[in-house]
Amino acid sequence: MKLTVLELPASWGEPARVLADVERRLAAHPPGDLVLLPEAALHGYVSRDGDFGVGALAEPLDSATGERCAEIARAHATHLVAPFALREGAAVFNAMVCWDPGGDVAFIYRKRHPWFPETWATPGPAAPPVVAIAGVVVTIAVCYDVHFLDDDAAEQLAAADLLLFPSAWVEAPDHRVARLVPLARRHAIAIANANWAPGIVRVPGQGGSCVIAPDGSVQARASRSASGGRIDIALEAPARDSSGRA
Repeated sequence: MKLTVLELPASWGEPARVLADVERRLAAHPPGDLVLLPEAALHGYVSRDGDFGVGALAEPLDSATGERCAEIARAHATHLVAPFALREGAAVFNAMVCWDPGGDVAFIYRKRHPWFPETWATPGPAAPPVVAIAGVVVTIAVCYDVHFLDDDAAEQLAAADLLLFPSAWVEAPDHRVARLVPLARRHAIAIANANWAPGIVRVPGQGGSCVIAPDGSVQARASRSASGGRIDIALEAPARDSSGRA
């Protein structure tokens, strides 16, 4: 698998502008089989005024924002894994949606463990998906979910080769890599972290997107810059026996 991780600056209520930026970045350097965006990078996580009310910005999946994501996936023949403030009836989810190269939805993951400022977010009802993309078995968790994975996603981690880990990390000092390295080792799984970058808000823990190998070594880091960063890396699927085990 050829993986592209985009680190995008924090924004608020401007999904069309953010997606135009994503399109420019991918057009300048064609992506791989899978593109991962940070948590809440489209609709926003917190405004410059400290408003965490993302629920007011939520949309159904068939909105213009969802259609634009599908267009980008088709245009670049990639799996686009993008954040979505997803409105479904009375519920609003902090979701990650994967559009496949044909523009169809390959999976939706609704964050199971919203962080305490995410009072707008309904906890996701289902375990994370496990899907094969370009020969690599992928699962996903979002930011605060990391504290619960050993308990409620051990089966998914055991089945997967790669954990997608989009985040809007807030921590000083930043222990994100220190948490992810032992997780990778315990479950013999690679981890791709797409984190938000400084933008309309600047808080500790931004930047530093990375890819970690199953042995815990850091394989790649996004360069820190005012406009965010990018990682392009090839990941090999492990050899599997007749039962499908690595």
